[in-house]
Amino acid sequence: MKKKALCHMGIFIFMVLISGWIGVLLDSVLVSQPEGDSLGMGIWLVLPLLTALLIILFSKASRRDLGLKPNFKGNIKWYLAAVLIFPVVTALVLLIGAATGWIDLSAFYLKSFILACCSTLLINFIIDIFEETAWRGYLTSQLVKLNLSDLKLYLVVACVWGLWHLPYYLVFLPEADIRAVMPVSRAVYVLVAFTTFLSWTIMFTELFLVTKSVWPCVILHTVEDSLINLLVISGYISIAAGKEILISPINGVITSILYVAVGLGIRAYRRKAINTDFTLISSLIQSMNLRQLRYRGLRRKVY
Repeated sequence: MKKKALCHMGIFIFMVLISGWIGVLLDSVLVSQPEGDSLGMGIWLVLPLLTALLIILFSKASRRDLGLKPNFKGNIKWYLAAVLIFPVVTALVLLIGAATGWIDLSAFYLKSFILACCSTLLINFIIDIFEETAWRGYLTSQLVKLNLSDLKLYLVVACVWGLWHLPYYLVFLPEADIRAVMPVSRAVYVLVAFTTFLSWTIMFTELFLVTKSVWPCVILHTVEDSLINLLVISGYISIAAGKEILISPINGVITSILYVAVGLGIRAYRRKAINTDFTLISSLIQSMNLRQLRYRGLRRKVY
């Protein structure tokens, strides 16, 4: 069974790693492809989830592991957290940046920013269904079955997620967008982005594990795409030269540390809940055993 699961995982990861390069090849053949919105990018986006669905179909595996049920009961707080995590952390980063003089907020107008942010929510929500169902719904859920430690789980998911983005950063993403985030080459930005995926993976993984649903992760990802990318790339803020690596709301070291803290906080909650459930189950079993012993004692007295 484990051998079969590893085989399926290998097929999935292989298709993930080549999906973007298939898209790059297609775009090199087709003419007049719009930059940042090509047919090749579409293939890159949908192929991981399509691969996962085909594996499930042909292996006759259960679709329940994908976490497509919203599981609202007991998880409303996590849906609220999914909405608030990126805005709260971003606001904190902006306050730190403004206090240190590393971020200039003079071009930031709240009303226009909120309108622009809301205008992108729907399309980002649709896009992130494809991503989160692949990364959390399939990849994470299948790795959990292999009984990996939390650290190994984070590292494998982050590596696959990051490598999937490789053709995006090296080819698909316009050079101007990279320069708006950080004035470095594409190759250097790949390394910076990879550390961001490591920090985000803890948070996304734990949110999926604690809710057993992809939908809080889809919401979390949607808010991220609509909020911080717009904030930086569209010029609502400007960051002092040389300070991007420290305070950028997207890839800054301070920002990443905060997201790691959030992820570890969710993990602590999940582990505590597991221990509490284990204690309750143990108490229940002990209570049942005690009742059985008493029942046997009464029978002996009667007979």
